[in-house]
Amino acid sequence: MKRTERHHLKENDLAQTLAAASEALASRKSLIVGIVLALLAVGVVAGGINVWRRGDETQAERLLADAMVAFNAPVVPATTTASQPGEVPAAATLGATGSFATEAAKLTAALPKLKAAAEAYPDTVAGITASYHYASSLAALGKHEEAIKGFDEVIRRAGSNALYGRMARMGKADTQTRAGQLDAAIATWTELVASADQNLPKDAILMELGKAYKASGKQDEAKKTFTQIVDEHPTSPYVAEAKVALGS
Repeated sequence: MKRTERHHLKENDLAQTLAAASEALASRKSLIVGIVLALLAVGVVAGGINVWRRGDETQAERLLADAMVAFNAPVVPATTTASQPGEVPAAATLGATGSFATEAAKLTAALPKLKAAAEAYPDTVAGITASYHYASSLAALGKHEEAIKGFDEVIRRAGSNALYGRMARMGKADTQTRAGQLDAAIATWTELVASADQNLPKDAILMELGKAYKASGKQDEAKKTFTQIVDEHPTSPYVAEAKVALGS
């Protein structure tokens, strides 16, 4: 076959290929346009969600900041007087805002604000933080059942191995102990001891578990737990206390 003929054949093949491709694109034009539009729509929605989430987080942080003003306010007993002649008496003596005469008064003032921040944006970092402080405030005020429910909510939303999830699990166990729910407390402390989470202070948890066993009259279990602290955590600051509990 001559060179010119082969050249013409190649040109014809190329033309046919381009024509076929053109027809294929034309037939699928609506599909391709639809896909492009769908991708654009997804991008717009994702961007909108991110903006919305950032807005929620900002609002949640504002509510939390407002609640923490009361939560972190100083406690100055109303009976406090100036220690030196000429000094200004304590703020609480003057009835000034921004301070409280008792811890209970401070936490009572903080509770509704913490609750509002927690409920408005419950799944944000600020909302979870507010939920934890709300539950811990309830516990400090002796409202044990409400506090336990609050800690459970933090665990559910934050995750058991997240920072506030871990703190809430320990807060729940401590609250159960203070409420006299010793069997429930022992179960919670035992679950924490068995956890694979390396960020948990196992020596401190064992100490609390031992105390719960002892308070419930389970002396053998208490002894085993205190011994575990001494054997497995020899450098722990709780070793001395555990040895005292063991009578050694």
